Amino acid sequence: MQRLAEYRVFWRQFREQYHTTGAVLPSGRALSRALAHYVRTADTAHVGRARRILEVGPGTGAVTSQIVRDMRADDHLTMVERNDQFVSHLRNEIDTAIDFQPARDRINLVHSGLEELPQEQHYDLIISGLPLNNFSVDLVDCLLGKMKQLLAPGGILSFFEYVAIRRAKAIVSPASDRQRLRGIEQILNNLLAGAEVRRDLVLTNVPPAWVHHVCPKRLSEAAS
Repeated sequence: MQRLAEYRVFWRQFREQYHTTGAVLPSGRALSRALAHYVRTADTAHVGRARRILEVGPGTGAVTSQIVRDMRADDHLTMVERNDQFVSHLRNEIDTAIDFQPARDRINLVHSGLEELPQEQHYDLIISGLPLNNFSVDLVDCLLGKMKQLLAPGGILSFFEYVAIRRAKAIVSPASDRQRLRGIEQILNNLLAGAEVRRDLVLTNVPPAWVHHVCPKRLSEAAS
């Protein structure tokens, strides 16, 4: 029943706001697990202290449920979501869904855009569900820049994109949109170069997806 409710809310928002929803279905379990890889993976840098986790664009909470299951007992999760309907759904999930109850007091849902988060707060892990390939080049650059600002030194940013999505869109898009997609590709390539620490191919997702895990602060520290 919980999954069916997610589908209903997600499909309604897909029809009304495709450019900010970006998919026809919530993230599948395999994709959710891949995105939450560093939530459940032990690392020496954070042993003995609580981690701060940020989820950007949680939507209906499909990935959130996985994050909560993988969180340590003292971890804290902040979710930032601007879509009114998704926020309403998430609030209900936090209050009532069994998966959320063990961490309910350590979850903070912020109803705003990512750009509005205070930049003095830093997070050890950032997990993004934003459909970057649907946005303008300037917005993608702004959002990724904000995520890098919010990421603590040595922290990991995890995000996904559908396999061959830019190539497929370019085939059916006008010249202006192909130029936009090339600009996004360049921004992502610049982010991934030298900073990507892991990449997962999730073939069982609909559609199949790449999950990128990057440590941009590590790259900037090496260059300084």
